[in-house]
Amino acid sequence: MVQENEVVTLLLGVGVLVFVIANRLQLQRLPGSRILISGFYVYLGGRILTVLEGFFWGESLNFLEHLCSAGSNVLVAIWCWKVLRKGEAVYNESRSHF
Repeated sequence: MVQENEVVTLLLGVGVLVFVIANRLQLQRLPGSRILISGFYVYLGGRILTVLEGFFWGESLNFLEHLCSAGSNVLVAIWCWKVLRKGEAVYNESRSHF
């Protein structure tokens, strides 16, 4: 059975997908944007699997949903690590000029 909150979350994710597609050139200017956007796509895939598990293959799709959630979290963590590490190097360089 499909739950309403799962459908609402999927619809919000699709709305963000439209934003990502419409602004992809600006988003590509972010450092490590491919990792961040990939994390979003994996997250959205998990939301799709959440809704589909209400119709068929409940156990299998539930496992894949949780795998997508974990993968999305790992990708966003890697993106944060890369961005913060790069920012630290820029910060240290700017301090050495004083």
